[in-house]
Amino acid sequence: MTVTAWSITQNGRFEPFELQVSRGQITWHETLFQFGINNAVGTSFETIWTPSSVYSYLSAATVIKISSGSADDAAAGTGARTIQISGLDGSYNEISEVVTLNGQTAVNTVNSYLRLTSLIVLTAGSGGVNAGIVYAGTGTVTSGVPANVFAQIEIGYNKSQMALWTVPAGYTAYITSYAFTSNSSTANNQITGAVVIRPFGGVFSFEATAKVNGGGTYDRHFDTYLVAEEKSDIQMQALASAAAQVTGEMHVIYIKNDASTA
Repeated sequence: MTVTAWSITQNGRFEPFELQVSRGQITWHETLFQFGINNAVGTSFETIWTPSSVYSYLSAATVIKISSGSADDAAAGTGARTIQISGLDGSYNEISEVVTLNGQTAVNTVNSYLRLTSLIVLTAGSGGVNAGIVYAGTGTVTSGVPANVFAQIEIGYNKSQMALWTVPAGYTAYITSYAFTSNSSTANNQITGAVVIRPFGGVFSFEATAKVNGGGTYDRHFDTYLVAEEKSDIQMQALASAAAQVTGEMHVIYIKNDASTA
């Protein structure tokens, strides 16, 4: 039986702009859903990503080492076999490539990256997921762990969890919504969340905030979107009055500044 996925747009009626962008019908418009988790947010602001720390950026475009904490993440292993690494080059243009894992032995990327935005497991062995933490970093690799980590996939997640992103060159980003959640069971534990943006050549500043008590959720949708210019770094951060697990997610539409030069 053949099933046809019909759309009201195909019948000439109105369809939400966001859905049209997601379907690739609006030229030079792209969508992004970026999310992360920090399992141990402390009493100082930390980035919402799995290493539970303040994220440090690469200072120059460089070849990245891809490795795993498990020997099973390899071309013929039971864990992850290939991953896609995505990010920006030295000119802030979007790039990506597929890397075949070799267990705890590092594999170098072909491209040089100034920013990393995601790691995704594309193929895996019988386990169906990455058996160890998969790392993207630089420096000496010891037992699969590089000295400097810029992205990672937690065991079994198959995708990096990092609520940070950088606007590509030639684009302007519009954050349409964001959300924070916490699973803390500590009484009166207050979590403060923030969306922080650093314009190119500038410093990070708080552009939006949230307060979450205990195991609560904060979800905000903008009437007029939060704007980030090209090459701006965007992060979701949080702190807590007592240690807490915090997640963050943001929806973004980014639009090419001048389509005539594309």
